[in-house]
Amino acid sequence: MIKSLSFNSHLLVMLGNFGFQNSRRATSHGFLFCLKDQTITKMKKDARLRVDSELDGSLSLRVVPPTLITAEKEEAKAVLTLFFKKQGLSNAVAARTINKSDLFIDHLVSRLHSVHKSRYLVGRELTTLEIRDALIPYLESLLEEHGSMLADVVENFPHPPIKDKPITLVSPPDSAPDSKQVKAVSRVTETSPAGMLRPQVVYLMELGMDLEKIKLITRRFPAFAYYSLEGKIKPIVEFLLELGVPKSDIPIILVIYRFPALLTYSRQKFKTTVDFLYEMGLSSENVGKVLTRCPTIISYSVEDKLRPTAKYFRSLGADVSLLLLRCPQTFGLSIEANLKPVTQFFIERGYTLEEIGTMISRYGALYTFSLADNLIPKWDFFLTMDYSKSELVKFPQYFGYSLEERIKPRIALVKKAGVRLLLNQILSLSSRNFENALKKKMKQQQQQLTDQV
Repeated sequence: MIKSLSFNSHLLVMLGNFGFQNSRRATSHGFLFCLKDQTITKMKKDARLRVDSELDGSLSLRVVPPTLITAEKEEAKAVLTLFFKKQGLSNAVAARTINKSDLFIDHLVSRLHSVHKSRYLVGRELTTLEIRDALIPYLESLLEEHGSMLADVVENFPHPPIKDKPITLVSPPDSAPDSKQVKAVSRVTETSPAGMLRPQVVYLMELGMDLEKIKLITRRFPAFAYYSLEGKIKPIVEFLLELGVPKSDIPIILVIYRFPALLTYSRQKFKTTVDFLYEMGLSSENVGKVLTRCPTIISYSVEDKLRPTAKYFRSLGADVSLLLLRCPQTFGLSIEANLKPVTQFFIERGYTLEEIGTMISRYGALYTFSLADNLIPKWDFFLTMDYSKSELVKFPQYFGYSLEERIKPRIALVKKAGVRLLLNQILSLSSRNFENALKKKMKQQQQQLTDQV
């Protein structure tokens, strides 16, 4: 099979060099006299599908640098891992499956080269979003075709899986660190004969990141070790700085938020998202704050994700610019799976769309909470508190406090004292200030009773 692949690859290279018309002319002159037309067509098609995943082939080496191929493999693994996790597989099972799937990872990289062939020919690298957009639809089509057997398809690629083999969900014992991870960390720590670290590492250290933080990023995202300083890292960092993101926040974005993939996006992709934020009414300063708080917003498609979500919140009367500033993570939620069910929850409990819009404008995180684990149990307890429903419109932050550790204990103290406080006084004040407010209210009530006597 390897020999056949090599022959197909070199055949495609030769046909590519001759050009399509020349290849037909060569065939007619006996260049491929021993092959029937049908076989030639099949081999050309097969070669186009496989050539870019054959890392030693002359075409791949000519078009794509080895370091970029390594980075793309890591990106493909990350996409596949997230896809498996969305299907319900644990981290351990997903990792084990991917560790057995080198041929399938090569196949995914081959698809990238096939889909974006023209980009590689002009020397332009793909962003993480472009890689994801190219691979996710393909993985979804495989899931539709193979269903629960997808993990076996991936492990056994290119051979069909054993139909009756069940997918085990038992997590294996911890294994040794991924060799790719070890190599990546080694790459960012190695020095030149003169004792100098790699330029991209030095640049990040000048931004305030120490070597341990850079190693941490690399362990989480091995492809980071292969990013180009001038082509990827510096242009994006400089763009963030131009937007007003403080230099000291760059390490926070990359390390704390665990989003080193931010550096893979093109300046144009950043500009598209930033232009959308400006369009929504955010100032330059606030755009920088949004990117600092939620750098993953860059990964969302403006037309397929951000704009439809903004339109949905506007239909509720919410202040979209304020929501973006306070809780940009909300724009990563699914309208159908996350947003509409929460809206329906409040409608069923008698709130108008205008009131719901006010609630989300006042408390952007409201729609990020689970119905079963948060909203429903807190609502059920609220009904026992003898407060008007309008209190939640005034103070939707109620849903952000712990039911067992904050809400129930303080409500019990208020009821025991026999007084009434505003909901925000009960929950938002510090322990000392809450006690003072409670004592003050008890004193006022006692004075009123005395005056009445």
